Amino acid sequence: MIPTGLLGGSFNPAHRTHRSISLFALRALGLDEVWWLVSPGNPLKPRQGMAPLAARLASARAMARNAPIRATAIEQRLGTRYTAETLAALVRRYPDRQFVWIMGADNLAQFHLWRDWRRIARLVPIVVIARLPYNRQARAIRAMGWLRRFVRPAVHARRWTTWRPPALVLLRFRPDPTSATRLRAKNPGWYLSFANKALRDPVSRRIVL
Repeated sequence: MIPTGLLGGSFNPAHRTHRSISLFALRALGLDEVWWLVSPGNPLKPRQGMAPLAARLASARAMARNAPIRATAIEQRLGTRYTAETLAALVRRYPDRQFVWIMGADNLAQFHLWRDWRRIARLVPIVVIARLPYNRQARAIRAMGWLRRFVRPAVHARRWTTWRPPALVLLRFRPDPTSATRLRAKNPGWYLSFANKALRDPVSRRIVL
């Protein structure tokens, strides 16, 4: 079984915090690699201001260069829209891999809004990367009322491959303050530099336009 982290998002655009969190998770969890799941469309985010999928994938690939990170648009190939559907499909399709879901504390703060969030927790272990100012809020959210009983000690994070989901671990990390929102505000046309590039997805092996 290949220990593989999954980090989902719009990557609109990808930035150095995505990379630093992924490299931290690689070390903390003993992963072989991390897959960045570049979403065709996040149901919780507005479509306005969302760059084309190919541009966001190209941005993620550029940011992941020279690291054990694979940026993929496999959700488009799978035809899945929600994380629970994607995880179920990946677990079936890649029986040689053991997946762990990685997300920031900001996402945990709204986890109860995700479709079938309990199913997500039952499919794979979850690792939450501490991210200010969401840490205290995340621990107090509605979803934690159910998840709290499944929290594992951070010192045992490398044992995640032996955990039976639901299982959740919170890891402290101090990422830089880079955010996609700030990058878009600074350069609204960032995606134009990635325009008109056909890419072969490193996971599905399909061309993404």
